[in-house]
Amino acid sequence: MAQLPNILIILGDDHGYGDISAHRGPYIQTPNIDRIAENGIRLTQFYANSSVCSPSRAALMTGRYPDRVGVPGVIRTHPNNNWGYFSRDAITLPSMLKQKDYHTSIIGKWHLGLEPENHPCKRGFDHFHGFLGDMMDDYYTHLRHDQNYMRKDLEVIDPRGHATDLFTEWAIDVIRGHAHSSQPFFLYLAYNAPHTPIQPPEEWIERVRQREPDASPERVKYIALVEHMDAGIGRVLDTLEQTGQLSNTLVVYTSDNGGQLNVGATNGDLKGGKGQMYEGGIRVPTCAMWPDGIEKGQVCDNVAMLMDLFPTACEIAGVSVNQEIEGQSILPTLRGENQDFSDRAMYWVRKDGGPSFLGLNQHAVRRGNIKLLHNSPFEPLELYDLGNDPQETSDRAKIGAFREMGELLQTEMQQNGSVPWQT
Repeated sequence: MAQLPNILIILGDDHGYGDISAHRGPYIQTPNIDRIAENGIRLTQFYANSSVCSPSRAALMTGRYPDRVGVPGVIRTHPNNNWGYFSRDAITLPSMLKQKDYHTSIIGKWHLGLEPENHPCKRGFDHFHGFLGDMMDDYYTHLRHDQNYMRKDLEVIDPRGHATDLFTEWAIDVIRGHAHSSQPFFLYLAYNAPHTPIQPPEEWIERVRQREPDASPERVKYIALVEHMDAGIGRVLDTLEQTGQLSNTLVVYTSDNGGQLNVGATNGDLKGGKGQMYEGGIRVPTCAMWPDGIEKGQVCDNVAMLMDLFPTACEIAGVSVNQEIEGQSILPTLRGENQDFSDRAMYWVRKDGGPSFLGLNQHAVRRGNIKLLHNSPFEPLELYDLGNDPQETSDRAKIGAFREMGELLQTEMQQNGSVPWQT
């Protein structure tokens, strides 16, 4: 019997659609993310499940729309600004894969709750080496509001070094630990780069500055942070190859939402960025390789979402999904087979506080090429035909499919709030 494939999902944090060299991002060089794409498939219309962090991660972990598992908004360390509680009833991807005896590890950023019951080791992971919180205030101290959220399994740790380097090293440790094992592994490597603060190592800033003298200082720092992460991804891929595990490992690279424009990111020609329901806020750079299972050199414009990785991984592992999920396996797409998503309905949500939201939501729905979005609870709905207007320049809300798309949004909204998002 052939050994089940290993599964490695690498998640960037706020990595903009335009900020890989395969998408011709200005000045940027990402040879290792490009290596995944060139040796497998690049997905040009792949979406995060929200315009911000926690909801997308909840969707990835469960195969569900994030509000269906209690995470409509960002889970934060301050209760008065917290907009989610990861439902104890939600079945996670690592718990599913353990049905086939996968060893399950998460390295890096969790961001799905600080409660003991929502620690990764209580949600299906055998091993956790990373950061529980929402973001770090410093890539070297790893603190958030002067609190230490770094853990090794259940133990509080205080490691030294840049977070990107630490997460790379810890992922390499996991891969090397399985080099002579017949047990397949699932590794979720969740970098916090290139999330703010934009704090790459100084030598990386200087390297980019010398190579790209025409780039702005802000852009140089952002590029350096991305390229430093890309180099870490290269080390992870090299370790898979050196240990003889690369050929039988599915490797996926993607991001939790679009790039933050005011810190030097770019989302290519797409409108908007992180925190917005325009394409630049939710469409993310995504590629996958699996030498034993995916033909190299593919580029595909099928529409898919982070939550689709859940049933895809389960199908690859031979695990039956019997619970209700909204995600759909894209394994046929990865294998170059025809998979028609032209009439698929997709939904995005974000709940938040502050003067921009006041506890209300932003939303979007898409069916085919038609997209209805509510970028702010205090602004009108907008309607775009992405087939003819991918940059979302011509609002067609007063004509066309507004009523139909509005009914679709209403149907999804009826489910919103059906799962509590507070303890």
